[in-house]
Amino acid sequence: MSNQAPNRARVIPLRPPAERPGIAATVSPTAPAPAPGIGPRAAPREPLWRDLVGDVLRRERQAQERTLKDVADSARISMPYLSEVERGRKEASSEVLAAAAHALGLSLGDLLGRAQGELVRLSSRHSARSRTVTSSSYDGLCLAA
Repeated sequence: MSNQAPNRARVIPLRPPAERPGIAATVSPTAPAPAPGIGPRAAPREPLWRDLVGDVLRRERQAQERTLKDVADSARISMPYLSEVERGRKEASSEVLAAAAHALGLSLGDLLGRAQGELVRLSSRHSARSRTVTSSSYDGLCLAA
């Protein structure tokens, strides 16, 4: 018999149990304390840029009644990768975003402008709610590439 401890992986959830669908909020006595600001009264998270860009690509593709395969072929990107970008699972490069936008008849500026409009719309809704919960001295937006 080996003297080594069993090989166990420590899983750190991305969301607290109460926010995960289908999982009851239970606290294990050995579980680490939640990070500050995470809990039942945590403010809703701000949208991620990759989610916004993916949503714009998907909405435009569906508005044109085009398939994922058609757009991926036209953009010369793999269909699974384009799908991941649309779902916000991949942070695509500017070259990939430009190719996908051009395949949909948009410029990169059009795509990013639409995503920026969504961000402003969602952020203004988010800030209105968060101001009632907590006050912050920072109200700006910073995007870095």
